[in-house]
Amino acid sequence: MNHSNQKIYRLALTGLFAAMSYVVFTFLQFKISLPGGDATSIHLGNAVCVLGALLLGGLYGGLGGAIGMTIGDLFDPVYVLYAPKTFILKLGIGLITGFLAHKIGRISESRDQKHIMKWAVIGAVGGLLFNVIFDPLVGYYYKLLILGKPAAELALAWNVASTSINAVTSAIVSVVIYMPLRRAMTRAGLFLTNL
Repeated sequence: MNHSNQKIYRLALTGLFAAMSYVVFTFLQFKISLPGGDATSIHLGNAVCVLGALLLGGLYGGLGGAIGMTIGDLFDPVYVLYAPKTFILKLGIGLITGFLAHKIGRISESRDQKHIMKWAVIGAVGGLLFNVIFDPLVGYYYKLLILGKPAAELALAWNVASTSINAVTSAIVSVVIYMPLRRAMTRAGLFLTNL
């Protein structure tokens, strides 16, 4: 695949990952209502973001996840105010996952399955650990300072719990799907190697 075709292919896959993250986040979530009309949720939208970063690199994979989940926020009256925060944090998941897996671990260049698995796990855990720390923290200050919500402290504990559950399940799901999907894409000549 030449450079221009790779770029079009990568953009098309970014759109696909945006659509998948939107669907998974919007329709396959378990929403937990909090006092003051707020909510948190258990979902696998982050798994799609991590999977995108493993397959497409951090920027394109992160953009796919960030766009999809931000659109999900924009269409949900409970989350609409959090759309800017969602975009930044989900892009961060992708960038960190891609940096660890591709720039440090060089998984797109490797054929060693153990090496690929190890760095896919490290990338997924790194990106999701960023989210576990910064999603509740940024969310707390976002609610308190920008939205002026006095229930920010109460929501913080729930957000830490739901973000941690999302991180563990997303890390497992994304790597479990990535390994066979990568092999299938490689056999079909669709796997991008210069990430």
